[in-house]
Amino acid sequence: MGNGDIRVRGLAARAGGWSARHRWAAVGIWVLFVVLAMGLGSAAGRVDVKDSDQLKGETHTAARIVEDAGIDEPASETVLIQARGGDLKATDPEFRDAVEAVVRAVEGTGRATEVTSPYETKTISKDGRSALVQFDMRGESDTAGERVEPVLKAVEGVQQDHESLRIEEIGGASMMKTFDDAFGDDFKKAEYSAVPVALGILLIAFGALVAALLPVALAVTAIMATMGLMGVVSHVMPMSETANSVMLLVGMAVGVDYCLFYLRREREEREAGRDAQTALRIAAATSGRAIVVSGVTVCVAMAGMLFTGLAEFEAMGLASLMVVAVAMVGSVTVLPALLSLLGERVEKGRLPFLRRRKRSGGTQDSRFWTAVLRRVLAKPVVAVVVAAGALLAITAPALGMKTQQLTLDQEFGDSLPIVQTYNRLNDAFPGGSEPAEVIVKAHDINAPEVKSALADFRDRAISSGASRGPVEIKLHDAQNVAFVYVPLVGGSDQDKAGASLDLLRDEVRPATLGKVDGLEAPITGQVAGSKDFNDQLAGAVVPVFAFVVVFAFVLMLLSFRSLTIAVTSIVLNLLSVGAAYGILVAVFQHGWGASLVGAEGVGAIITWLPLFLFVILFGLSMDYHVFVVSRIREARLRGLATKDAIRHGVVTTAGVVTSAAVIMVAVFAIFGTLSMQSMKQMGVGLAAAVLIDATIIRGVLLPAVMALLGERNWYLPKWLHRLPDLTHDETPQAVAAPAARDDEGEPLRV
Repeated sequence: MGNGDIRVRGLAARAGGWSARHRWAAVGIWVLFVVLAMGLGSAAGRVDVKDSDQLKGETHTAARIVEDAGIDEPASETVLIQARGGDLKATDPEFRDAVEAVVRAVEGTGRATEVTSPYETKTISKDGRSALVQFDMRGESDTAGERVEPVLKAVEGVQQDHESLRIEEIGGASMMKTFDDAFGDDFKKAEYSAVPVALGILLIAFGALVAALLPVALAVTAIMATMGLMGVVSHVMPMSETANSVMLLVGMAVGVDYCLFYLRREREEREAGRDAQTALRIAAATSGRAIVVSGVTVCVAMAGMLFTGLAEFEAMGLASLMVVAVAMVGSVTVLPALLSLLGERVEKGRLPFLRRRKRSGGTQDSRFWTAVLRRVLAKPVVAVVVAAGALLAITAPALGMKTQQLTLDQEFGDSLPIVQTYNRLNDAFPGGSEPAEVIVKAHDINAPEVKSALADFRDRAISSGASRGPVEIKLHDAQNVAFVYVPLVGGSDQDKAGASLDLLRDEVRPATLGKVDGLEAPITGQVAGSKDFNDQLAGAVVPVFAFVVVFAFVLMLLSFRSLTIAVTSIVLNLLSVGAAYGILVAVFQHGWGASLVGAEGVGAIITWLPLFLFVILFGLSMDYHVFVVSRIREARLRGLATKDAIRHGVVTTAGVVTSAAVIMVAVFAIFGTLSMQSMKQMGVGLAAAVLIDATIIRGVLLPAVMALLGERNWYLPKWLHRLPDLTHDETPQAVAAPAARDDEGEPLRV
């Protein structure tokens, strides 16, 4: 049977074969798809998640009332005036002069409205050494950060004239400007650096410029197409900037990985002496099929985020799902066409100082993993005990995981002046920087019973111990809505502030506002939003975990027709995720070794990260698992003994898995260099998990477990034989060699 006569089956093989035969059509269709997707997305525009859709519960109700009333809440600002030391008090003439100077300076900019003096609003601290001048920024709150600079300079001017006092501004607009200035380029730098980092690693892996550019080009075009599709889809399910960043992160990782798997196999077959057409067919039937299985598994995992009921998670899940699907389709269609077009020119631009090592048969060897495998397969029990024990030890800290929304000082540390102002404001006026907001909606906001209930609520909020005041009430007569701002006792301490919030919701509100018929009074704000987010996320954990695990199990069962492989896949992936959790808790909650990654122990993991990491990691770890197990099964199908098949599968895939893992770790680690602790947590968690997955899991634990199981790796109960057969396509070796048989001489179904 000649090289060109080998036939393979399966969707990936057929797609790759068609693309190789109609290469210009395949490339043209892909380019047209990317251009059309971008054009449609640009024409449609992107709809982002509204505040009212971010959460369910009271936070959602409050945002809906404000939206329905057409009230645009302005960005509120506060100027903290505080004695630096000595006996200076707010009642002293010098202090009063400074307050009046601040009021005049702020009003003089023409950018502020509703400027209030602390002597009118009673916003003076209990010790009399601190006072607050409060005002709103004119114009839309979303763009207030762009207009606040003249006000900040005016306040700085007053500070220079009153050196005995500390005069500092803080608020939504000033924080927006500070963070844009300090971190606005952070994400862009991370996103832009991901491409050259990936390209550099691929250059080392392939040793040729053209071969290295192919995976990057595929990933970038997949991302571009997905960005366009996100604009179209956002009119049905709104998107967000966070979803955009996550999509880019996932798209770069899987796009490069899928192309890398395919390209490596095609080159391996050509080095083994096969002609270009046969090499492409084999790559399509083997790596192409592994890409499809992996891609579908990742898409299923990402779909798990759609079950959270959280708009931000749903946007991230859908965006990630789309980019994985696009990258998967591109890998099995346009990539074979490009490889067919390029032929030997894929080796153009070779780096002279990088020479590939070859062994007989053309496959690239890995001396390191060959040595590791020799020891692992010689003593698999020891390898399982040591590797699993190490992973469980790393996982142990996760049992004490504490999750919460990070406060300003936790998120950014105290290096920024505005964070120091935030801390001083919370010390002088606990809860004043992040008050609870009660959105009161009534048929007539000026009705006597409503006004009486509002006054009673204000008094009881303080007398109950939930707040130390002052409680501020703003009426919107035309809309029959009132905003009540309640500084919570506990301030930036989330646990204590949460207890104060519960007191307001469960005791103060029912005894006052709750007695007025037809009145709505949902309580929102930063603390309330965090609590509602936690409650909703807690309710989503079990359904999401169950959905992802069950569907991943079914996909592995159908793809390998082995109950054993399906079970071990799930267990190993859970170990990988658990180890990532343990590292996160150790580094960011307890601070162990935090300085090594430029982080701080902030005492908690940001609320959304554990579920996000589970979904992302469970999907991405299947890349390596499917690829490695497919090669092991392929070798077993050729007639090799299980232990020899394991050695062959792991060693021959070591190079591509290592290259793919290094790229993923490098891309994720870039996000670990950002200034925000939440982004550091995400980057370090993802990078650590991928590193563990590609080394301890795939290089030690997987081969050791499979060696112990032996022929039981391919066990499928008879009652499951009716399942659809989605197993690996045959390769030339499988066609040419005698069929492998079990101990009873029956053909072995692998």
